[in-house]
Amino acid sequence: MPPTLERAVGWIRRRAENVIAALLAIMFVAFIVQIVFRYFFNLPIGWSSELSVICWLYMVLLGSAFWLKEGEEIRFDLISASLGPRGRRVLAFIVATAAVVLFGMALPATISYVAFMKVESTSYLKIRLDILYSVYAIFAIAVIVRHAWLAWGALRGEAEEEVDITQKGYGL
Repeated sequence: MPPTLERAVGWIRRRAENVIAALLAIMFVAFIVQIVFRYFFNLPIGWSSELSVICWLYMVLLGSAFWLKEGEEIRFDLISASLGPRGRRVLAFIVATAAVVLFGMALPATISYVAFMKVESTSYLKIRLDILYSVYAIFAIAVIVRHAWLAWGALRGEAEEEVDITQKGYGL
């Protein structure tokens, strides 16, 4: 990856991490507010639950689109682990191309459906659903771009990032 592009991707990942941390904080505060109002004031509130779900949705989609590295994604590598370097590159190309084609085919319908959802809004916060779910269109475009880059790298013969699950940062 060219140094300028690498710096840009690093900057985007850091900003995504900032946004995800803020969303997690908002979700935590909304959860605590919900507990306090329900059990101390005997006054159940719905907006905090809705806000928590929205934060969770955005954390998952933005996190997987912009923050996770390729090696940190969940994958079933029984087949690729048994292949040599060339076989892994071929398999990476096939999987990346399939992701680009499938997400690309679904993108027009996705955007159309998200636009159609402008007629609905959330129950408590009254956020229009087209605005709320536009994050999925951003996620889909990011997946297409990311997997197109991976397919291009596999075609150029770049080795896939080695993943060592015993290292810090891999859930152990």
